[in-house]
Amino acid sequence: MPKKVLVCDDEPYIVESVSYVVRKAGYQAVVAEDGEEALRMGRAESPDLIFLDIMMPKLSGYDVCKALKEDPATRDTYIVMLTARGQEEDERKALEMGADEFMTKPFSPRKMRAKLVELLGEGDAS
Repeated sequence: MPKKVLVCDDEPYIVESVSYVVRKAGYQAVVAEDGEEALRMGRAESPDLIFLDIMMPKLSGYDVCKALKEDPATRDTYIVMLTARGQEEDERKALEMGADEFMTKPFSPRKMRAKLVELLGEGDAS
């Protein structure tokens, strides 16, 4: 069974781009398009890794991250926060909420794949 990556973003292009990189690297991609769905899927799907956008409808990525990190069942899930703004304040707040890492959009697919392999090991790419 391939490792599972939850991709959370309200921009369809970002969701498709990240999901494509995840699948090409040999992992399973599951998707959430708003903060409430991200929180629900983060709990229900038990992903190995979450790429979580900061600015999402219904619930911010900050709030989702904090809730998942406070829940004993999900607190060890590795969370990479995604933002288009890339400001130090965003990074500081993301880390305060419990994020493990911070990535600025646009990102290099090659760097994202390298990060996936670094965190999850080699996928089942065929």
